[in-house]
Amino acid sequence: MKPGIHPTYRPVLFHDTTADVYFLIGSTVATSRTQVHSDGNTYPYVALDISSASHPFYTGQSRQAKAEGRVARFNQRYGRRTGVTGDAGKGEQ
Repeated sequence: MKPGIHPTYRPVLFHDTTADVYFLIGSTVATSRTQVHSDGNTYPYVALDISSASHPFYTGQSRQAKAEGRVARFNQRYGRRTGVTGDAGKGEQ
């Protein structure tokens, strides 16, 4: 490898803020933040919005909530409407 052109590969602490889970993984990501890990060492720190700990594909939990949300939205728009009779739409002559 050519010296001086490659980023530094080091252990980095990733934090999934949605699930409040920490991952210590080797990475070349550039960050100026640091955090103390449960092992007592200080590592570069990166906060994540989503990871495999909270992603619906891996957890399988949000699919049901998404379906329930769709049903609720449909019922809110087109749900049971009151006051509609069987003669609706027929014109008088």
